Amino acid sequence: MPGNTETGKPMKNKIKVFRAMHDLTQEDLAQAIGVTRQTILAIEKGKYVPSLDLAFKISRHFQVNIEEVFVYDEAVLTVTVD
Repeated sequence: MPGNTETGKPMKNKIKVFRAMHDLTQEDLAQAIGVTRQTILAIEKGKYVPSLDLAFKISRHFQVNIEEVFVYDEAVLTVTVD
């Protein structure tokens, strides 16, 4: 499946931008939402797509809609019919 060049998944995020806007480290955000720093790192780099629950926790932490933090690019999805 084409998409994110690192993962092939059509999910992008702006977590790093929101962390910078709120002067938070990966560790700060991780502790605030109950995950590890490695989880935040993996999500930021596009190596891990968070669960819907985790995506909501992150967006609620920044007090924004989920769509402001996460972008699901349906354009990269393709359907092959044989």
